[in-house]
Amino acid sequence: MVETPRSRQAEDAPLAGVRILIVESRYYEEIAAMLLDGATRALDAASSAYEVITVPGALEIPQAIAIVLDAERETYAGVVALGCVIRGDTGHYDIVAGESARALMDISVAYSLPLGNGILTVNTEEQALERAQVARLDKGGGAAEAALAVLGLKRAMWREPAQ
Repeated sequence: MVETPRSRQAEDAPLAGVRILIVESRYYEEIAAMLLDGATRALDAASSAYEVITVPGALEIPQAIAIVLDAERETYAGVVALGCVIRGDTGHYDIVAGESARALMDISVAYSLPLGNGILTVNTEEQALERAQVARLDKGGGAAEAALAVLGLKRAMWREPAQ
């Protein structure tokens, strides 16, 4: 196990006041509302500012993020993607789930952007509700916390002098 020097741990980097972009899909309205509630609670707890952009579905989330970043790259310190894909009777689920995740990872790496992926990929609506509810698994809050954790690490790394 590799020890991480205390000076580089994510929690050491102050995140109050950072601006986070939330891009959400409202395809499943009730689930989307729960995911957004969890994400905004987590960002409020960290005293982070945020803006919300809504798109029709999960495949549009990466597109919207890329468009906003190209227009306002320096505006946001991180991004939270929120949505839900529920398996149906066709192969469309596999395309939407896989391609949205791949595109989010591509954006995160290309832009060196802390990004929390809160797009649920589930078999049933019941599974989605369990994961979305703040009082249950709170995956919206988890996605926001993941983005903040990576942002903390990024800021800690930038503070370190070059070796």
